Amino acid sequence: MSRHPLRLRDFRLLFIGRTVSTLGDAVVPAALAIAITRATGSSGALALVLGCTMVPRLLLLPLGGVAGDRCNPRLVALTTDLVRAAAQLLVGVELVGGRPSLALIAAAEALGGIASAFAMPTAAPLVAATVATTADGGLRMRANALLGAAGSAARLGGPALAGTLVFTAGPGWAFVLDGASFVLSAALLTRITVRHQPGERRSLLRDLAEGWGEVRSRTWYWTSLIGHAAWNGANAVLLTLGPLIAARRLGGDGVWVVLTQAGAVGMLVGSLLAGRVRPRRPVLVANLGLALFALPLLALAAAAPAPVTVAAHAVAMVGLGFLNPVWQTVVQQEIPAGVLARVSSYDWLLSLAAAPLGYLLAPLAADAWGSAAPLLVAAALVALACGGTAVVPGVRRVGSGAAEEVPDPGRTPSRVR
Repeated sequence: MSRHPLRLRDFRLLFIGRTVSTLGDAVVPAALAIAITRATGSSGALALVLGCTMVPRLLLLPLGGVAGDRCNPRLVALTTDLVRAAAQLLVGVELVGGRPSLALIAAAEALGGIASAFAMPTAAPLVAATVATTADGGLRMRANALLGAAGSAARLGGPALAGTLVFTAGPGWAFVLDGASFVLSAALLTRITVRHQPGERRSLLRDLAEGWGEVRSRTWYWTSLIGHAAWNGANAVLLTLGPLIAARRLGGDGVWVVLTQAGAVGMLVGSLLAGRVRPRRPVLVANLGLALFALPLLALAAAAPAPVTVAAHAVAMVGLGFLNPVWQTVVQQEIPAGVLARVSSYDWLLSLAAAPLGYLLAPLAADAWGSAAPLLVAAALVALACGGTAVVPGVRRVGSGAAEEVPDPGRTPSRVR
């Protein structure tokens, strides 16, 4: 009988830290949306703050990948947790003070975005280092599914906690809680042992080029990332326009909190399915699940009743909950360990590249043609881009033992089934 991932001490500490920090992060989106729209009444102001987080994250992700491969990923993750803690605590103090400065909040969120650019590429190497592959090939999949389910459960409680904090103590305390969660995560990381063997010291450009070459050589990988980018762009449209639509047409701020919580329920269901269902073509199935995100966009565009919109969002997020652990496991098993952080950084970069466009263009398009227009366009793009990966042979084959790949004598063979 194979071991359970939580019996591994280092993974257990990583799991607790990731779950706690995810709970803190899950409180922030609803609190931020309500705090900014209350203070300004403008979706453009909300888009500005969200963009200040996203843009530096995107610009610095490749450097974060190089740092994750050159340095011990545990040390990188620990440092960035402390920086993000300081940024969120600063926003919390600003909001609790009662007269928040939009510029200061945007600057603090930009600092958090810079830190996350170095933190995100360390996620896959940390899991790979704390959960070694086993003969049955299932331990790492169970670990990723467990992280996904725990993260989804944290996100489920996050919106409810956000609503409680926003409507009682105030939205600033949501950021204080997030900052404290990063402090705890950093403390747990100090107890984890991660062996790291830095590769040959080369120029930054050569390291970046090598990571990009690993991405470019796998059509199943980069074509999937196009679909993931479309999803994130569509999600940015929903996050930008959704809070005001909920407040003005669906029944108030509380509807947005409920919608966010329903999405967390969907993600939890999807993560649990990923731990139990082993499709023969995992990446194909996961990409098709992402196409479900067209449903809540169509519901918002058609001004559907609040229960229909909330249900559509929950169903759509099942697809995301299923994709995350499946994708992480396939990537960790298909990509050589020495370039995993760099490949992960390009993964995040390409996946998130469309989000700033969504934040920028959604309010402009809504002002010019009404909110339905950008929502319909986003729905069409996410359905076509994610569903369109089905025509790529590598996407259909990866995980079945016939995936397109570049031979590498140091690679762990795929065990996804």
